[in-house]
Amino acid sequence: MYLRPEITISSLDADRLYKLIETLPESRFAGKYELEAELDRANIVDPEEVPPTLVTMNSTVKFITEPSQEAFTLTLVYPRDADGSDDKISICAPVGSALLGLSQGSEIEWPKPGGGLLKVRIEEVTYQPERVGELHR
Repeated sequence: MYLRPEITISSLDADRLYKLIETLPESRFAGKYELEAELDRANIVDPEEVPPTLVTMNSTVKFITEPSQEAFTLTLVYPRDADGSDDKISICAPVGSALLGLSQGSEIEWPKPGGGLLKVRIEEVTYQPERVGELHR
């Protein structure tokens, strides 16, 4: 049985994401129920209580692939900020909602183009809005 890791989310992110879930049509939000399930099981804390190594909305994260040790960096964004660039991932994507609330050192499986899974580790949260006091982003 697969146990999902415990996740923590800021109250601001949770409020914004619940509003997003209410407003986006299902046709534009394939991972709606998955995101809602993640929010429902999350430990919700005030933004000032968010650990500095936690993936929050608008965080930039450095990943390492296993076993190749290749690195790549992505920023977790709201749909309005997902401009199709390779360095952003929308919270509406299943992988995006899976990242929210994880911490440095966490590992997840990432779908590969063309099928299969790639194991990736969160190496570092290089930027986190809460860490630098940017709560209204």
